[in-house]
Amino acid sequence: MRLLLISNSTNPGEGYLEYPTPYIKDFLGEKPINAVFIPYAAVTFSFEEYEEKVNNRFVEIGHHVTSIHRFINPVEAIENADAIVVGGGNTWQLVGMLWEKGLMKAIRKKVKEGTPYVGWSAGSNIACPTLKTTNDMPITEPGKFKTLKLVPFQINPHYLDDHPANHGGESRETRINEFIEVNRNVYVVGLREGTMLTRQGNELTLLGDRPARLFKYGEEPKELTSNNDLSFLLG
Repeated sequence: MRLLLISNSTNPGEGYLEYPTPYIKDFLGEKPINAVFIPYAAVTFSFEEYEEKVNNRFVEIGHHVTSIHRFINPVEAIENADAIVVGGGNTWQLVGMLWEKGLMKAIRKKVKEGTPYVGWSAGSNIACPTLKTTNDMPITEPGKFKTLKLVPFQINPHYLDDHPANHGGESRETRINEFIEVNRNVYVVGLREGTMLTRQGNELTLLGDRPARLFKYGEEPKELTSNNDLSFLLG
C-alpha cells in the first residue's frame, strides 16, 4: 500500500494545502495523475467549491482531481482511479456518506491493490480502523464507526499539547487516554499540525519538522521523530 496521511491542510499564514504540496508531489510522482477526490467531509460549502480549491493546488504540481460526485457510478470511479484523495472536514459526515454510497469497501480494496491514497485531517482519520479518535462533533450518525483500516493503529489529527488557561474541559491527551483505557491493544498517533505519515508497503515514516506523540495503554507517551522507524506500528 501507498499512503500519505496528512494532519492538517493549512498552517497559519499559509495558503490552502501550501505546506504539504511538495510532499504530495513527491508521493504522486512526475507523471500526471487525474485522481478521484472525495469531498464528502465538506459541510458549509459545496462539493464543487471543494473540488476547485483542491484542484487549484494540484495543477501546480502537474496533477488534477475530479470529485466523485460528478460520476454516475461512484464505485466504478473508485475501481478505475489512478489515485484517491480524501479531503478534511467533518469525519462523521464523511464516514456516513462513504457507507451510504457503498464506497468504504471499494476504496479499501483499491488501495490495498496499490493505488496511492492521499488524505488530510478527516481523510487521514478514516485510514484507521475506526473514526473514534476524530476531533469532530458528531453532527450526523454514520451507522458504523468502522473505516478503511489501511493502517492498524489510530491517528488523532491536529494533535495539540496545549491546555488553554481558564479552560475546564479535557485536554487532547486526556481524551486519548480515555480511548486507550477502553481500547487497550490499540496505538494512537497524535499527529501534530505540519506533519504527516507516509506508508510505502511495510515501511512507515513521519514527515515534517515536528515530532508525533505515541500513546498505548500501560505505557508512557513517547515522542517520535522523522528519524524513527515507525514500521512497528504496522505489525
